[in-house]
Amino acid sequence: MWWVIGGVVALVLISVYLTWTAARVERLQLRVVAATRALEAHLLRRAAAAAVLDDERYPFEVYAAARIALDASDEDREVAENDLTRQLRATTLPDEDPQAQAVIVASRRLAVARQVHTDLVRDALAVRRRPIVRLLRMGRRHPLPTYFDIDDPTINAPTDLPVP
Repeated sequence: MWWVIGGVVALVLISVYLTWTAARVERLQLRVVAATRALEAHLLRRAAAAAVLDDERYPFEVYAAARIALDASDEDREVAENDLTRQLRATTLPDEDPQAQAVIVASRRLAVARQVHTDLVRDALAVRRRPIVRLLRMGRRHPLPTYFDIDDPTINAPTDLPVP
């Protein structure tokens, strides 16, 4: 009789673990999708803010790189965003210009969104690499998450923080 109770308890524990693991895989996949959407929104905000910089004070290359980033397809997006980052770093953005401040703020927010996205993709991939997840194909309903590999989009260091 005790072996039946032990078997039922083991079966319940295994099913609880599998249910929890499947829910975790699903939850991480949904968070990756949300983080990807947020990253795309921040990429668009930065490119739009860079596109409206005054062409008399800033080089035309910044506007051109911003337009290319706004119009880039999914395959060319990383290259276009890296080019925009390089153009913005090569340009001096004064603190008193509100348009430049919008670009700086958008770049800082983009850096945070990129870090959140990278962390979630790393966690989702780690969970999907577990043997039980691969064996039972728990992640089959979602595509494999991918990193968005761009340079650090932060343009200027914050002026209110001490430099170490």
